Amino acid sequence: MRLQNIIGLSGRKLAVISLLYFAEGVPFGLINNALSVYFRSNQMSLENIGLLSLVGLAWSLKLLWAPLTDRFGKRHYWMVPAQLTIGLAVLALRQIDPAQPGIFLWVVMGVMALASATQDIAIDAYTIDILEEGELGVANGIRSGAYRVALILSGGGVVALSAFIGWDGAFIGLFILMASVAALVFFWPGCHQEREGAHPARQAGIIDSWTSPLRGILKRPNFFMLALFILLFKVGDAMMGPMISPFWVDRGFTRIEIGLISGTLAPIASIVGSIMGGWLTTLWGIGRAIWVLGALQAVSNLGYAYAALATGSKFAVYGASLVESFTGGLGTAAFLAFLMRLCDKRFSATHYAFFSTIFSFSRVISGALSGFGAEHLGYAPFFLLTFFAACPAFFLLPWVLPMVRERKTEKG
Repeated sequence: MRLQNIIGLSGRKLAVISLLYFAEGVPFGLINNALSVYFRSNQMSLENIGLLSLVGLAWSLKLLWAPLTDRFGKRHYWMVPAQLTIGLAVLALRQIDPAQPGIFLWVVMGVMALASATQDIAIDAYTIDILEEGELGVANGIRSGAYRVALILSGGGVVALSAFIGWDGAFIGLFILMASVAALVFFWPGCHQEREGAHPARQAGIIDSWTSPLRGILKRPNFFMLALFILLFKVGDAMMGPMISPFWVDRGFTRIEIGLISGTLAPIASIVGSIMGGWLTTLWGIGRAIWVLGALQAVSNLGYAYAALATGSKFAVYGASLVESFTGGLGTAAFLAFLMRLCDKRFSATHYAFFSTIFSFSRVISGALSGFGAEHLGYAPFFLLTFFAACPAFFLLPWVLPMVRERKTEKG
């Protein structure tokens, strides 16, 4: 059966998942990779770069409107306007002086984040709708791989391209890319599959659209442990992420070097890790994958701590980037399969938004504080701190993993 599921992903589902998660990755790569280089290169302070992570609260608040995508319209009716809005927000960045950030920058970044969060809600729900249980491991490996291809283009690719055609030209290119993706999603029938069966979210009252999907989750035994685990599992990576590009800039790397290694080769390593992580999750099961792949993900942060101490070695930085990206892909594939396994397809948008909201909250808060940590501790102690921040999640696994097994039993 597993082999049949893997082969099934080589057709329409593989193409659809690849396209949709490529679209998800574009704004994330821009906001978290390219723009931090753009801002730092134009003399924006580390504190302001870190504080701009607060626009990511849009991902933490998406539960407020996620039930609407379960209740109203087809999934792609939500995806396409969001994708066009992201493209227009990128164009608006061309009118802002990053050396003097003001309210207009916050508005544009906020609109981009809101549109990106809305796109994520619809895409995640659609993916849960079309996948069978046995496909989750491999599908999330492919999903993470496609996402990171987008990171290459919108992160390191944009940084490297800006060295040749300028930031304005790079931003125009991103607008054209998002507009093209929106057109493909709108016209391609593969993105329009109807949900099967009756859907309580569409039949319930408007208030029940919010409350009904959450009752079952909140009543689960050890729910607090589950929420805490989701909050903490990737907090180490979330702390370190916003400071990686500034670290490269402050170490004197050129934009081409940053684009090639940190923004391109590292995401390629992450793609390989994601695909391998998805395969291992299918082979081992989610429980073992979370333990082993999550531990590798946490330990890899120590590579950046060592690289920050080895001030005379560029190769230490290169190695840290590649190892951290590879192991991050391993851990992400297992974690995403874990989150999807917890969801009920009847409320796929609301359930996944709820779990990802918890996850994104830790990413936003730790990202916002990261600039202060790096500024006052220095890069090496700060990167070491991110390793210790990743450890507490593993103490919660004895309470958390039985929920996955119970969910599997419920589905038969």
